Amino acid sequence: MAGKSDPTRILILGGGYVGMYTALQLQKKLGRREASVTVVDPQPHMTYQPFLPEAAAGNVEPRHVVAPLRRVLKRCHVVTAAVTEINHDQKVVTVDNPQTGTEQIAYDVLVVALGSVSRLLPIPGLAEEGIGLKTVGEATYLRNHVLGKMDAAANTDDEELRKRLLTFTFVGGGFAGVEALAELEDMARFATRYYDNIKPDDMSWVLVEAAGRVMPEVSEKMGVYVVNALEERGIKVYLNTFLKSVEGGHAVLSDGTEFDTDTLVWNAGVKANPVLKNSDLPLDERGRVKASAHLQVEGLPGVWAAGDCAAVPDLSKTDENPGATCAPSAQHAVRQANQLAKNVLASLRGKQTKEYRHAYAGSVAGMGLYKGVADVYGFKAKGFIAWFMHRSYHVSRMPTFNRKLRIIIDWTLAFLFKREVVSMGQIQNPRAAFERAAES
Repeated sequence: MAGKSDPTRILILGGGYVGMYTALQLQKKLGRREASVTVVDPQPHMTYQPFLPEAAAGNVEPRHVVAPLRRVLKRCHVVTAAVTEINHDQKVVTVDNPQTGTEQIAYDVLVVALGSVSRLLPIPGLAEEGIGLKTVGEATYLRNHVLGKMDAAANTDDEELRKRLLTFTFVGGGFAGVEALAELEDMARFATRYYDNIKPDDMSWVLVEAAGRVMPEVSEKMGVYVVNALEERGIKVYLNTFLKSVEGGHAVLSDGTEFDTDTLVWNAGVKANPVLKNSDLPLDERGRVKASAHLQVEGLPGVWAAGDCAAVPDLSKTDENPGATCAPSAQHAVRQANQLAKNVLASLRGKQTKEYRHAYAGSVAGMGLYKGVADVYGFKAKGFIAWFMHRSYHVSRMPTFNRKLRIIIDWTLAFLFKREVVSMGQIQNPRAAFERAAES
C-alpha cells in the first residue's frame, strides 16, 4: 500500500479507447503528487477499430489507425505486457511479457478496461481456417492475404483451384462484418484492372448471417437496403443461415450450401476478455465485470470498469428493459471513458460521482469508396452522403490531432493517386527468405 504521503497508485488495465482516454484525462487533471497512473496493455498502442476495414482495404496506412501510448500518455507509466491474473483481495495484478517475463503490479485504484476478443463458436475447422479483424495486424494480414490469393489465381489454369482461391467468405452481418466485406470487395474489384485474366465476376464474395437481417444497429429498412446494395455488387448474402463447418477450407452452411474457400473472415460477435475469469472480480453470466451506472465495480470501492468488458446498466433503456446493459460499441466506449475519468477524479477528491447515461445516437457505416449507410437521430442517408458522414464522424473521434491529420492526408492521396493494391505477402513470413539463404 502507498503511504499517506505517497501518490495514489492508479492502475489501468487495457490501453484501448477506454483505457487510453481515461489515462489521458487523468494525466491532464491530476497533480503529480496526487496520483500516479500506470497503463498495462500487450500492445504499445491504442487501435481505433472502426478504421480497421479501411486499413485492410488500403484507404489508410495501418500505422495511422493506432495511437502510440507512450507518445500520448507522457505523464503515465506504460507497461507493455499481458494481464494474466487480477487479485483484488491483495490489490495486485500479474502481468506477463514474453521478452521480460512475469511481474506483479500493486495498486490502490484499479480501472478495468480490458475490452473484448472475438467470440468463436465450436465449429469444426474455424480455429484453423478463420481470420479475425480486431487488430491492426489482422487488418494488414487480411489485405495481403486477399491480394495474395488474387496473385495465385492469376497464375494457375486449374479452374477448381482458381475458384477456391477467389472465393472470399465473411461470417457475421453486424457493422464489423459488413464493413470489412464491403471495403475488401471494393478493393479487390479495383485491383482486377491490373490483372489481365481476373474480372470482378470471377470472384465470389459471400456473407453468412445467422439472424434474419444485417446491421441491427440501423433501422430494418436500412438493413434491407444494405442487403440489396451488396447483392447488386454480386455479393451472395445468406440470412437465417449459420456456418456448420469449414474443415480443410470446405464450407458447409446450415441450408445445405457447400463450397470451397481459402478465405474465411470471422466477425460473428465479441466476448469479454477471458482473462477476467482469472480474477476475484464479480462477473455476470457473459463473463463481464459487473458495474454500476457510476462505472464502479459492484461492491468494490476503488475499482472501476467500462467498455466491452463491463456490464454497465443502460439507463436509456431501463424503463422498457430494467436489465439492459450498454452494447459493446465504440459509441459507448468513447463516452464511458470520459465519464469514468471524471468519476475517478471525483472519488479521489471526495466529491460525488455521476451516472453514465447515453441514449443511442444511431450509426454510420462505410461500404467501400463513396458508398455507405447512416441512421443518426432519425436522419437516414445512403450512398455518398452516408459515406461522407461515416468518415467525418470517425476522423473526429480518432485520438490526437497527429492521427487525424495523417488519416486525412491518406484519404487525399488516395483520391489524387488512387489506392495502392500491391500485396506484401512476405510480411506474413518475414524470415522465409533468410532461411532459404541459409539452406543454399
